[in-house]
Amino acid sequence: MAKLAWIDRCFPHPFVSVVVAGSWLILSHSLDASDLLLAALQAIIIPKLLQNFITRTPNIDWKTATHLFFVVLRDVVVSNFVVAKLVLGSTDKLEPKWFRVPLNTQHEQVNSLLAMIITTTPGTVSAGIDQERGDILVHALSCGDPQAEIDQIKQRYEAPLLKIFNVKQGESI
Repeated sequence: MAKLAWIDRCFPHPFVSVVVAGSWLILSHSLDASDLLLAALQAIIIPKLLQNFITRTPNIDWKTATHLFFVVLRDVVVSNFVVAKLVLGSTDKLEPKWFRVPLNTQHEQVNSLLAMIITTTPGTVSAGIDQERGDILVHALSCGDPQAEIDQIKQRYEAPLLKIFNVKQGESI
């Protein structure tokens, strides 16, 4: 038990430690002993400095999170081409629209990440989260059917986010 307490003190946020060490090794382009030592030191020191700012670490479904990452990455790449075609082509084809995406939860992390994903995907911008009203205001560069766009956002992004954070509909943190 004392051994685990020592590990918990040295690595209060193991995921942050792994990210810090991995980032250092990638940026240094080296696996020399000195770089490995610096990576290990940073993996201990930086999370300790951040310990008071990271109050809790949520339990995350990493398989779903990884899948969502690649779904968003694909959507960003595809949307870039679609937006480029729309912007460089005839403006007659543009159908800009404002619409509201109703939220299934008041969970702040889920809703913030959903808004971020919407904003990151070219052609759409989230203008704001209205927690009281329970929706996100979205502007789309070209949208023939707002309901289809809403359904796609909820199915492709919100449903996986709810699963990633193990949130039930209507639940908040």
